[in-house]
Amino acid sequence: MLTEVCDFVHNYFEREVYEGTFTISNGTINLGTKAIDGQRFRIIGSALNDGIYTYYTDGQIYDDDNTEVVTLSAETFTGKIAVMGVPIAFLRIVYAISEWLEKNQTALDSPYTSESFGGYSYTKATGVGANAGGVLGWQDVFRSKLNAYRKIA
Repeated sequence: MLTEVCDFVHNYFEREVYEGTFTISNGTINLGTKAIDGQRFRIIGSALNDGIYTYYTDGQIYDDDNTEVVTLSAETFTGKIAVMGVPIAFLRIVYAISEWLEKNQTALDSPYTSESFGGYSYTKATGVGANAGGVLGWQDVFRSKLNAYRKIA
């Protein structure tokens, strides 16, 4: 989810960007002293592993939300590694978005925008802007909280 939200606000909270040739082997990448335990990093320019991950010096790499161990695909690539400094307040918003999606996924997946039967009536909230007329998504619900982190693309 962190990747999607960073994409949405055009902000990856990059602290240091290292350019060069990098090797991924045995499912991991050694960032040496570039990152500390639990720090997120972004791979850019890889054919197989572009994305945001969480780094641990014991060799474990976790997904962008730091919930599941991932195995990176073996490759050598020329690109960038961006070490990130994601604010805790931003991560709290990302977790709130994940919870909101989990709670509302059934309604979001429903093909109906409204229904009525036996005295019961239901209408989904609709989006604004680019999503006008569509179902209200996390982008609409959390837009005001995310705006503080938005960068101009």
